[in-house]
Amino acid sequence: MSEIKAKLNYLRIAPRKARIAADLIRGRLIKDAATQLRFCAKRGAKPLLKLLNSAIANARSNFNLEGENLYIKEVKVDQGPVYKRQMPRAFGRASLIRKKTSHITLILSQKPKAKSQKS
Repeated sequence: MSEIKAKLNYLRIAPRKARIAADLIRGRLIKDAATQLRFCAKRGAKPLLKLLNSAIANARSNFNLEGENLYIKEVKVDQGPVYKRQMPRAFGRASLIRKKTSHITLILSQKPKAKSQKS
């Protein structure tokens, strides 16, 4: 059984917020997951949908697989580097602004075919 991987690195969305959209699609068939992401109002849904389409394209070109049997086996959202910026505050101080990034890994797999039971 082959696994199809797609990665998205340095996405400028905090991992905590990207995980909300990732949790919606974990374990679903790719058709259901694409529909779920298309109508999700979260900002992390659009890059995840683009990553899902990339994984489907990887399955077609690299493994000659079609989308009917594929499902999302794993979605990982890890923290990437944090960009640090400063914002001027009162009395000549500066406060730190932390701009977080995410690394997203999407793994597709084929659904195992159901074995028919002979009585």
